[in-house]
Amino acid sequence: MTNEQKKLVKGTVPVLKEHGILLTTHFYNRMFQHNPELKNIFNMGNQQNSKQQTALAMAVLAYAEHIENPSVLLPVVDSIGHKHTSLDIRPEHYTIVGKHLIASIQEVLGEATTPELLEAWTIAYNQLASLMSGHEQDLYKKHIEQKGGWSGWRPFVVKQKIVESTEITSFYLYPANGGDVEIHQPGQYISVRLFLPELQLLQPRQYSISSAPNGKYYRISVKKETHNQHADGMISNRLHDHVSKGDIIELSAPAGTFVLNESTSTHKVFISGGVGQTPLLSMLENLTSETNKTNKTNKPITWIHGCRNETVHAFKDKIAEISHLYSNINQHIFYEQLNKQQNNKYKGRVDLEVLKDTVLQTETEYYICGPSPFITKHYNFLIENGVNKSVIYFEEFGPASLNLN
Repeated sequence: MTNEQKKLVKGTVPVLKEHGILLTTHFYNRMFQHNPELKNIFNMGNQQNSKQQTALAMAVLAYAEHIENPSVLLPVVDSIGHKHTSLDIRPEHYTIVGKHLIASIQEVLGEATTPELLEAWTIAYNQLASLMSGHEQDLYKKHIEQKGGWSGWRPFVVKQKIVESTEITSFYLYPANGGDVEIHQPGQYISVRLFLPELQLLQPRQYSISSAPNGKYYRISVKKETHNQHADGMISNRLHDHVSKGDIIELSAPAGTFVLNESTSTHKVFISGGVGQTPLLSMLENLTSETNKTNKTNKPITWIHGCRNETVHAFKDKIAEISHLYSNINQHIFYEQLNKQQNNKYKGRVDLEVLKDTVLQTETEYYICGPSPFITKHYNFLIENGVNKSVIYFEEFGPASLNLN
């Protein structure tokens, strides 16, 4: 790009800040009208709740702001690349998206768009698409090269379906061909693709792998959603209500950048809300697995979890069992509904202030997972108490809307 073209793109930043979601909403409506087949790739629940439009608006804005030095966005590119490979996004999809994005810029901005501006944005988009697509091809290649790895969608059989609480059920998924599975990094997710009769569409959803890496199967632990009239919870509810032991479902390979840092033996603090404990459970099981016993240190693990009450608290017996076998685990549970406060059980929502002496220690790493407000609250508490952001890891379920790092 020429310097003049970069200036033109950067000049649209104020408009993107004010009207970015209007632009991305118009873009998605336009693209699905002209290419309805893409509804089988995109999460239509995130279209209904506007999360996808917001995430794209933030990404377009960030790219425009950093058009002079897009390398600063590489961590974001990596995270989006993982999500794209989990959805089997391919180079041809970028061509379709680019066509409708440029057309949307022209249609939304109207007379404010000049041929020079459209050309600048076309070059900028193609540059970004090349960067993204190249990175994703590398990720696909890495999957294929691993033992048990694959690219695209692969059939798996549900060998076990276990109720973990009144809301959460686990599915143990084994390859239909009896082969191995790629060793995932603790904290990663897989995409599940099912056909939804209500929408007459294939729909993908991401679920954290809740088991330790084992090379044989993946476990996902899924919360049933009460708002089943919306597309957002339809796949989760279909898994609960219509998928049984012995059924076949399609999965993509493990993906995600929210992973356990296994290069250090520091104090690990896991902070979760509700079903947000699933990726953290994979990390905990990995740290305390038989294969890691020889690598154990005396460094403590602090497990902090919050949910409404004991009936919806999944894996409480599993965590208790691990804590019994591994004495360095310090467990703290917060219930919004609790008749009587007990040892290491507290009434209310997760409050790190109550555990300040336990949590705020030197040589500590923090892993947070839950709803966006939950993450923001605890991230800000740690920052305000002098914790370096480089040792705080978090994952927001759904399209990224947080910009904490």
